[in-house]
This record gives sequence, C-alpha cells and structure tokens, in this order.
Amino acid sequence: MPPPANAPLFMAERLDPAIHAALARSVASLSHASALMAGSDWALHLAASPGKCMDLAHLALRQGQEMAAYAQARMAAGPDREARHAVATPAQDRRFADPAWQQWPFNLMHQSFVLTEQWWAAATHGVWGVDKHHEDMVAFAARQFLDIFSPGNQLATNPVVLNRTLAQGGANLARGALHLLEDARRHAAGAPPAGAENFVVGRDVGITPGKVVLKNRVMELIQYTPTTPAVHPEPILIVPAWIMKYYILDLSPHNSLIKYLVDQGHTVFCISWINPGAEDRDLGMDDYLDQGFHAALNAVNTIVPQAKVHAAGYCLGGTLLAIAAAAMARDGDERLASMTLFAAQTDFTEPGELALFIDNSQISLLEAQMAQTGYLTGAQMAGAFQMLRSYDLLWSRLVNEYLLGERAPMNDLMAWNADTTRMPATMHSQYLRRLFLDDDLSEGRYPVGGKPVTLGDITLPTFMVGTVTDHVAPWRSVFKLQQLSPSETTFVLTSGGHNAGIVSPPGNPRRHFQMLTRPAGGNYLPPDAWLAAAPETPDSWWPAWLAWLKARSGAPVKPPRTGSGAYKPVGDAPGTYVLQK
Repeated sequence: MPPPANAPLFMAERLDPAIHAALARSVASLSHASALMAGSDWALHLAASPGKCMDLAHLALRQGQEMAAYAQARMAAGPDREARHAVATPAQDRRFADPAWQQWPFNLMHQSFVLTEQWWAAATHGVWGVDKHHEDMVAFAARQFLDIFSPGNQLATNPVVLNRTLAQGGANLARGALHLLEDARRHAAGAPPAGAENFVVGRDVGITPGKVVLKNRVMELIQYTPTTPAVHPEPILIVPAWIMKYYILDLSPHNSLIKYLVDQGHTVFCISWINPGAEDRDLGMDDYLDQGFHAALNAVNTIVPQAKVHAAGYCLGGTLLAIAAAAMARDGDERLASMTLFAAQTDFTEPGELALFIDNSQISLLEAQMAQTGYLTGAQMAGAFQMLRSYDLLWSRLVNEYLLGERAPMNDLMAWNADTTRMPATMHSQYLRRLFLDDDLSEGRYPVGGKPVTLGDITLPTFMVGTVTDHVAPWRSVFKLQQLSPSETTFVLTSGGHNAGIVSPPGNPRRHFQMLTRPAGGNYLPPDAWLAAAPETPDSWWPAWLAWLKARSGAPVKPPRTGSGAYKPVGDAPGTYVLQK
C-alpha cells in the first residue's frame, strides 16, 4: 500500500542535504545545475534562431577576411613597419600593451584572440528568448574559458616572457618555480601569502590608539583616543562590512581613514565584527542589527551623551546602516545626525557581475554546505571575487610571478585582503535571499522588529561614495538610493575600485573624483546625466567628506572621556576579534 500523500518525507530531509553538501565541496560551491540550465537555455534558443546563426557565420567569415588582409599587409610592411590592426584592442585591456606584441607572429596571435573574444561576445548576447541571468552566465563562462587559452597566459606564445627567458638564460623560470613551490607550501599549511608576515595587526596595521569599550557575541566596539585638544561634539560611528576585517579603514598610519578623522578633530568609534565559527551558525541579520549596530549606538550615546551621531557604513555595513536608519525613521528615533555610505548598495536589482553567483540553485548549494560547517569560509568568497577579476587577480599574477619570475611586493592592502573572515550560515543565507535575490529592502518588504521598513522614510543628510571600477558594488547600483530616499544626498564617484577607491588618502596624483549634491526633495538625476553634470576634482575625496561633516557638526568642545558607566574599557585597540583566524 502506498504511503498517504501527506506523509512526512524523512529521506528527503536526511539524505538530500548531505548529498548536496558533498556536491558543493566537489564543485567549489558552484552550482553545476545552474550552469547547465544557463547553457541549455542559450543553446536551445540559439538553435531555434537561424537568423542569429547566419549573422554569426557572416561575422566569422568577415573576421577571417580581416585577419587574412591584416596578415598580408603585415608581411608586406616588413618587420620594422607597423600595419593597421585588424581590430583595435580595447583601451582597458592591458594584456597586449607591451610593444613586443606588435612583432610577428605574436601580433597575429593577439589579433586572432581579440577577434575570437568579439565573436563569442556576439554569440552569447542578443539570442532571442534567453533569460538575462542565463545570458550573463554563458557570456561570463565564455570569457573565462577563452582566458585559459589567451596567448598572453602561455609560455610559448608570450613574447615578453620569451624575451625575458632568453635574456636571463631561464633564471626567470627558475625563480618562478621557487615562487610556485613557496605558494603551494603556504597554501597547504594554511599560511598567509609571502610577505604578509610584515603586516601584523596591532603592530604594523590597525595601530591607531584606542580602547575596546564594548564586547558582546557579535562585535567589539573601539573608541579611538583623541589627538586634538578639542573635537566636534557629534561622534562618528563606523559600521564596516562583516565580510571584511575592519582595519581596512585603519591600515598603515599614512592611509588610515580612522586616523585621518581623529587627527581632524573627530571622536571616532568603530565596530570590529567577530570572526564566527561553527558555534555561531544561528547568528542572523537581526543579531547583527541588534547586538551590532544598535548596541554600538547605545554605547556611543552613553559615552557621548546629548549628541547626535554621524553614522558611516562600508559595503554591507552600509546596507545594514541603511536598514537601521530606515527603522529608526519609522519609529521616530532621531539619534543620527547624518548617514554616510561607502560603496554600499540598497537596491540589488543590478548588483553587477556578483549576480552571476546568486540564484536559487547556487544559494541552495551554499546552504547545504553551510548546514554542515555552520559558516561560509573566506576562501569560498575570495574564489568568486577572483573569477570576477580573473585577469587582475589570477592570470596577471601567474604570468608575473611564475613565468616572469617577478614577485609583486606585498603591501598593507594586499595583506589585509588575504586576512579573510567567515560568515555565519543563517546570516549569510538571509542576506543573500532577502537582499540580493528578492531585493526586499528597496521594495519595502524587509522586516525589522516584525514590521517592514522603507528607505523612503530616511530624511537624514546622506553622503554616498561609489567607485568607478567596483566589481562588488557597482557605482550605478549604489547611486540608486537617490531614487528611493528624498533626503539631501551628496554623491561622490571616485577613481579606483571597491577597496582602493575608499582607501584613498590625500596626496595621490592618480586619484580624482566627481561630486554633486541633490537638495532634499530634489529631482532625480539619472547616472549618465549626473556624470555629465558633476565637476571633477583631482586628488582624494576624503577632504570633501571632512568638509561635509564639518558643515553638519557643532563647534569643537573638550573631548569625551574614554568609556563611561557600563562601557568601561576592556582592552586596547585593535581588540581580539580582529585577530581571530
């Protein structure tokens, strides 16, 4: 007799999670089901699109003719004369910038590769009926696959490497082999990359003086020691992302944003999140909001009473801050003086290439693995970011270090980037589903205290920073808060990426930024119109933010004492959580 239709499915609950977790480990937490669905969607629709196939065949024929004409012209020009390229290499593509690539036969190799990239870009885009997410996945996979066979990544077809090998009698390859062995040894031992030992937290980086004035299960709160005889009465509370260690904002003394603020007369507090283990698997978004932001704000209000707070959030820390600010506005809580968001998204409908790794299949695979471990490792997250910037983070490093034999010197930002952290299973699943997948925050469905919040309630003066080459929080996505909140908003677009664009101390001649303020209730200006209207300023955006804070702060007063009442100092900065491995 068959079981009743409503009988509990014990085998599905017991067997499937273990199978899916084992599958996740075997495929580096990347969903093959999602990839197969994307590939099938593209291939089936392409097969049903004879016009597109004819266009691609015509494109291939034309490219072949262009290459033949280029080869003939190049041979006629001789070895010392240039011939017009068959196709121009994109300006942002640095792989073939060396003049050696203009020599025969390497010019043919690199031109052929660029044309192949163009063909696959045409083949993977604009196919009738293909889901946009699937289209992006197939295009991304094609680029990754082509990069494997790029002539610049092979010893025998890279003229720069060949010239170096001839000039040095192969010494570069010997050095590269030693670098490879050293990196393999460190990876097997779980050790940091070579040179990171020169950037020890609390000794070389994260050394701005301060005290831990609050410690709970989720975070430590650091209050920094003033360096000026008077400070602005409104303290600054910094909320970093929990996917990174806070000291990116307190690197070396010359590029520490926290030190810069303290030296300019601000009282600064900063959250340092715990590096969670298996025992923290049940920590969720509400815990990071209540025991993180709100616990920190309560401490700041006690230590610096009767003063509103300038709150600043970085990356997902900024998203958490926006959630908190919306809930406070809903509940009539007026303790914040302003809100600053560094590369922080509040609308996730267009999160950039990170969306390639976010769909139901992918998240379910991660959840099955996290159910066993209790957390997501930093290495798993780093793998996704490495794929998004495969040339910068993978191929150029392999060529430079293992083929050219040049070990890039370690710096503080690189050492910080290697100092990864984990995320609790519950919280990671919640923010992936609620924010990235369902976009609950921008659509007014995200619950705080059992009731949804809306970003439209936020009326705080808001300062936002986006970075031009951000692969984590694309600036056009960060920009969208101006569609959702009526507050006075100053938006800054700075050169650099997600990290280097934020860690941008004054005095760098290669840095520049654009800035424009929209008044409270003002009309929305689309991103392209904003780009055309916002004036460009050389150097760092830090002084502009400092001036913005000063305009919204009171006259300097005597610095507050460190800690107060229930918030007595329990240790020196940088605390203990940031040291957890």
